[in-house]
Amino acid sequence: MSNDVRDYVGIIVGGGPAPGINGVISAATIEAINAGKKVVGIKGGFKSLFDGNEGCAEPLTIDDVSRIHSQGGSILRTSREYPDKVKERFPILMNTLKNMGIKYLITVGGDGTLFMANWIDKEARGSINVVHVPKTIDNDIPLPGGVSTFGYQTARHWGVEIVKNIMEDAKTTGRWYFISTMGRHAGHLALGIGNAAGATLTLIPEEFPQGKIAVKHISDIIAGSVIKRLSMGRDHGVVILAEGISEKFDIEELKGLEQLEKDETGRIRLSEIQLGRILKNFVKKTLEQLGLHTTIVDKNIGYELRAADPIPYDVEYTRDLGYGAIRYLLRGGTGALITQYEGRLRSIPFVDIIDYSTGKVNIRRVDINSETYEAAKKYMIRLQPEDFEGEALKKIAQTVFMKPDEFKNRFYYLFNQH
Repeated sequence: MSNDVRDYVGIIVGGGPAPGINGVISAATIEAINAGKKVVGIKGGFKSLFDGNEGCAEPLTIDDVSRIHSQGGSILRTSREYPDKVKERFPILMNTLKNMGIKYLITVGGDGTLFMANWIDKEARGSINVVHVPKTIDNDIPLPGGVSTFGYQTARHWGVEIVKNIMEDAKTTGRWYFISTMGRHAGHLALGIGNAAGATLTLIPEEFPQGKIAVKHISDIIAGSVIKRLSMGRDHGVVILAEGISEKFDIEELKGLEQLEKDETGRIRLSEIQLGRILKNFVKKTLEQLGLHTTIVDKNIGYELRAADPIPYDVEYTRDLGYGAIRYLLRGGTGALITQYEGRLRSIPFVDIIDYSTGKVNIRRVDINSETYEAAKKYMIRLQPEDFEGEALKKIAQTVFMKPDEFKNRFYYLFNQH
């Protein structure tokens, strides 16, 4: 799609789906057309541009987008299929954008897409104005004021609904569920779901800042939770696990437990690692050695959340972001992402988000020293240092037919290593 006048607004989506993508596309398209611009949607993500496929650009009209803002998924689809030789093929991407007549580019995505947006902006040198709209259910892009990335609130909402049902099943059947959620680098989604649903225990990678950790260590934390619940007269529970915990395990130990797959970018596909299954086997073995026989079911949730219809929060949020992206571009802005801050739309320069010493986007992790995390942890059922003293220790040790000193020698190491 070539054009004599480089005045098109292009919209492209990268990375995994997140509720609210269509809200951004809709609002940006309507605002751009009302401002006298033509809009094209670039289908298939960056893979189409790297392939030099100019046919991936499809004109968008107000009629095309006026009712899509409350729908999940992405009418432009998405991809994370980066070519093997990105640097060598990047000129193809830039030439494809030029031939399409793109003057203004809106990228919608997570940290990988933000990285691409910054690269395009630098290479374009003013010939293309670039703005990024941050999207990820992981909520790990460091937006100011703690505001969430769009899609997170919807993913948490539907995650809580799923977990609430599973909690009732656990109570009814007298069993435990180990539920893994998405979150490669950060535990925001797992913690948000676990805290709001009232899960028994939630474990996130930020809790283990010491680096690599043995599978047995995580398993013993969970086993301790099961034992403590039993001492309280409850034979059931639900554990929420952030998939990023898998990155804390030694890769050689993990290879011995699970077949590892890699995604298109060469990273281990954490969502395919059966974290719940690995820990289920470890915990069952530990409990059986202590004379307890508990039914444990492992389950992953994540793909069920990514393309859900957005809740009203994300519908309104993404319409604001799409509007703000066009307003920023048409005022001459480039090289920034659009977010909300204290009730107002705000642009954040890429330079404030990207660590140029590594070339990677900074990651927002759960602050385990915050009162928010402290409150969430207070409502979990898990072994605490005070459980290893006096009558509390005696009661818990009796649950597994152990003497108090034996139980303390077996499990107290969990606190010595924190």
